[in-house]
Amino acid sequence: MSELTFEQMLEESLKTIHTGEVVEGTVIDVKPEEAVLNIGYKSDGILTRNEYTNESGVDMTSVIKVGDTMEVKVLKVNDGEGQVLLTYKRLAADRGNKRIEEAFNNKEVLTAKVAQVLDGGLSVIVDEVRIFIPASLVSDTYEKDLSKYAGQDIEFVISEYNPKRRRYIGDRKQLVAAKKAELQAELFARIKEGDVVEGTVKNVTDFGAFIDLGGADGLLHISEMSWGRVEHPKKMFKVGDKLNVLVKEISGNKIALSLKFDDLNPWKDAATKYAVGNEVTGTVARMTDFGAFIELEPGVDALLHVSQISKDHVEKPADVLKVGDLVTAKVVDFNEEDKKISLSVKALFAPEPKEEEAKEEGDVVSVDIDAVIAEEAAEETAEE
Repeated sequence: MSELTFEQMLEESLKTIHTGEVVEGTVIDVKPEEAVLNIGYKSDGILTRNEYTNESGVDMTSVIKVGDTMEVKVLKVNDGEGQVLLTYKRLAADRGNKRIEEAFNNKEVLTAKVAQVLDGGLSVIVDEVRIFIPASLVSDTYEKDLSKYAGQDIEFVISEYNPKRRRYIGDRKQLVAAKKAELQAELFARIKEGDVVEGTVKNVTDFGAFIDLGGADGLLHISEMSWGRVEHPKKMFKVGDKLNVLVKEISGNKIALSLKFDDLNPWKDAATKYAVGNEVTGTVARMTDFGAFIELEPGVDALLHVSQISKDHVEKPADVLKVGDLVTAKVVDFNEEDKKISLSVKALFAPEPKEEEAKEEGDVVSVDIDAVIAEEAAEETAEE
């Protein structure tokens, strides 16, 4: 029996490998774009970046070190240059498929980082398996711009699993909806009418602001934003503002909010401040043909009738006043129940006439504001 040469003995000592076989190797060299592994074969194995991961631009030296051992799958025993081509990501994908299948069957909640934001949704990778989350399944409300999710860790479930077509669909919407329902139930169990709660401005419209209370949104109507006049909600609030709001009413799953706290009610001590005979100063807030409304303080307006603007005859309030003017006048009528106050500048210059004399001279001292407004409205309608 002839003796074997050293080369023959060395070759026989090395194992044989086949395409598709899973082998264990030791990293003997690493470059940014590839790693070289000793797999116990006559040729070393080459693991390129593209066969290591689906993530683009990964520096192999940052994830693999010389001396590391790892399992890989043989792609080709001989690439034409005597090298063995290896893959790690396909082996991981095979195992990942099983992982995804289990998650699909068990309705398990998975967490992964958003690898890519696409026109139609988000792409995430779990154990080298790429999963697509359509835009319609990203949230329980439509989101036009998905860029905010880039690089974020998100939770989802597998709603469709089809390995033959390599179709894996994720669903985040149902988790968001379930979480909101849970928070909503907790919120409604915790709050009641009259409570003061903290919220965050979520959206501002022409008629009010929607406040996120942490489980449900409440509506802060423009009429409930202040005891005074509010020109426009957007001039008072912006998205993200934190507010302490009063729960005014709860009806089903609707919550009405208010910032009109009783301790700040300007009518609380109005009977003293604006008693008949008191001299007051305010600002012209708006004008009509029959008079000017004077803001005495936010939330308290008084009517200065055209007949009470001056000792001299005034045809229209706009002839002598404009919005923003300061006016000093005397309170001639105070109706706390209806929250109505009548003023007179004329009363500052002369003693108030008796009721009979006032009637004879045609002077108006106490004015029914509702009646005047209604009369003006009727005249305008007739003219039209």
